[in-house]
Amino acid sequence: MLWTIGGIFCDLEKACDCVNHDILLSKLKFCGISDKDFQLYPSYLGNKYCRTSIYNDSENSNKVSDWAKVRHGVSQDYILGPLLFLLYINDIPKIINKTSAPIIFADGTSILFAHSNPVDFNKNIYIVFITLNKWQRANQLSLNSNKTNYIHFTTKRIMSINLKIGCNNNFITNISYTKFLGVTMNNTLSWNNHIDLIMKKLSKASYIIRNAKTYMSVSSLKVIYYAFFHSVMSYSIILRGNSWHSYIIFRIQKMPIEL
Repeated sequence: MLWTIGGIFCDLEKACDCVNHDILLSKLKFCGISDKDFQLYPSYLGNKYCRTSIYNDSENSNKVSDWAKVRHGVSQDYILGPLLFLLYINDIPKIINKTSAPIIFADGTSILFAHSNPVDFNKNIYIVFITLNKWQRANQLSLNSNKTNYIHFTTKRIMSINLKIGCNNNFITNISYTKFLGVTMNNTLSWNNHIDLIMKKLSKASYIIRNAKTYMSVSSLKVIYYAFFHSVMSYSIILRGNSWHSYIIFRIQKMPIEL
């Protein structure tokens, strides 16, 4: 039996800035936060105001708008902000997990599909995408159609299928590879694209180390090595380490030591 497999890799537009405070507080109550614990959140979110100042060159003066209360957005500078955003979108899997496998990570939500029948596969994608758009409108969020993509996973011998996925005349792009949590995935699940990208970064890091060795100490060179070379080389090595294409990384990893 040949299964049809694909994935929609979503990108929410200005995600943290569009979080509605009233909707967020109602979801916190639904999660069981109440009494004194709940009172902390209106205090954290409320009593914030903003205004806009525009400098006019011709008049050599500032035009300032009236103060307006901030009713949307959570700060990304603190741990609490991203946590509140995750609570805000935490109900997505409940509405689409019957026909798909959603993976939520901050504003980069991904939805995987698999079915033995291509007709039902296409139907499930359409239903989930419409449901997701309804949820976004209800929660005052929107997809960034330029960064939201669809990948049809297949083998090298089978041609990929281009699906027309969209809503309200906004269609997402069919692509052959995308970046997911720092890992470049392609439609055949090989590591060629990811390793090629790593090689470019490692080559630049080797160039930096080679030019810095004449006027920097060994301890400083080690800092550069771990920051620009080792961190890139070791990321996702458990996943791509057995790929036949990885030999070029193992070959280039000796360069900083030889330098």
